[in-house]
Amino acid sequence: MKFEEYRIADGIKASIAQLGYKKPTDIQYKSIPAILKGEDVLAIAQTGTGKTAAFAIPILHLLNERKSMKLRPDGVKCLVMAPTHELAQQIEGVFKKLGKNTRLNILCIHGGVDQAPQIKKLNKGVDILIATPGRMFDLESQGALKLGRVEVLVLDEADHMLDLGFIKDIRQLIHHLPKRRQTLFFSATIDEAIKKLAYSLVTNAIRIQISPKNPVAKNIEHAVAHVEMDHKRFFLENVINNEPDKKMLVFVRTKVRAERVKKALERVNLNAETIHSDKLQAEREKTMARFRNGENKILIATDISARGIDIPNVDYVINYDLPDSSENYVHRVGRTGRGREKGQAFSFCATEEKELLQEIEENLGQPIGRLSMSKGDYQMILDTTQDTTDDWKQLMQAAESSKSNRRKKKRK
Repeated sequence: MKFEEYRIADGIKASIAQLGYKKPTDIQYKSIPAILKGEDVLAIAQTGTGKTAAFAIPILHLLNERKSMKLRPDGVKCLVMAPTHELAQQIEGVFKKLGKNTRLNILCIHGGVDQAPQIKKLNKGVDILIATPGRMFDLESQGALKLGRVEVLVLDEADHMLDLGFIKDIRQLIHHLPKRRQTLFFSATIDEAIKKLAYSLVTNAIRIQISPKNPVAKNIEHAVAHVEMDHKRFFLENVINNEPDKKMLVFVRTKVRAERVKKALERVNLNAETIHSDKLQAEREKTMARFRNGENKILIATDISARGIDIPNVDYVINYDLPDSSENYVHRVGRTGRGREKGQAFSFCATEEKELLQEIEENLGQPIGRLSMSKGDYQMILDTTQDTTDDWKQLMQAAESSKSNRRKKKRK
C-alpha cells in the first residue's frame, strides 16, 4: 500500500511526497489506520522505523478535518509528551514538515529557554503542542496553558520517560485532561512497568509490536570488540582515522567522561563536540545543527542527550562505554541505520564491563557478534597512536575546570 492510497488530506499527501516517502514502514502501516479510526494505540517498534510519522500523519489529518469543519472550540487539541528538549524539537519538525499544507498551529515548549515567547504563542492559539514535562507543568500551574480541550495525548519514547522518573508527572497530567480522549503510547522497548502505565492510560487499546524478537533493526550491523578501558581512546582514534569522512556518534557513560574523550581526540588533532545535560540549551542546539549538516562529524554524547534523536546519515555508532541496560543499547545503536538506510555500530568492552555485555546479550536474546583481533593487531593500534599522554589526573582537572566554567555561565 502506498501513502497516496490512504484516506488523508491531499495537502498532507503532498507533504509526504515532498519528503520522499512512498510506502509506509511497518509501524506506519499498522498504526495509521487505527489512529484514523480514533482507537487508542500501544505501539512498540525499533528505533529508526518512523514512529513519529506513524502518529503525526493521522493526527494532522483528523485535527485539520475537524478544524476545517469548525467542529471544535479553540485550545490545544493534541498534546505530545517527549522526555528531552532535542526529541521534542525533532517531533515539532516532523509535524511542521508534514502539516505545512494544513491550517494547524504547531508549537514546541521545553525548558532551558525563556518562557515568555512560548506563552505569547500559546495565547495566539495552538492546535498541536509538543512538550517536555517540566516546562509543560510550569506553564500549566501559571495558568498560561489550558489542557481541558485535549483530544489526543501522545507519549513518545515512553520507556525513557519512565527511566527519567516522569511516571508521577504523567499520572498527574491525566487529571488535567478530558476523560474522553484518544491516547497513543509509542516506545522502542517495553517492560512490566511500561505495560502497567500504558494500560492504566488507554481504553481497549490496539497493541502493535514490530519485530519483538530482534529489537535491533535488521539493517544495522552491530559488533563488539574487547578493548581495555585505558586503551579505548586509541581505538577510537584508529576508527576515526580509518574512516575520516564518516559521521560518527560516540556514546559514553557520564558527562565528565564525554569531555575527557573530547580532550583525548584533540590531543591527536581530531575535532569532536560533546552534548550532555550540563550544556546550555543554545549550545546543545548549535552542536546538533553542526552534526546534522556535517560541519562536525564526531559527536560525543550521553544517553539522556541523544535518546530518540533522528540524525540523518549517521554512519557509525560507537559505544565507547557499554550502556547499563539492553534498552539503552537498542536506542544507542538505533541512531544509525534510520529508516531504510544501512548502519554500523561498534562497542568497546573492557574486562570490567563483561558482566554488562552478558546481561545485554541475555536481554536481547542473542549474542552480539565479536570483532576478532590478534594480539599483534591490538598492539599495532596502541603503537600507532599519536597520543603519548597518560596523565589522567591532568585530564580530569581539565574536565572539571570546563564543567565549572559552564556552571558560571548558567548563573549569569
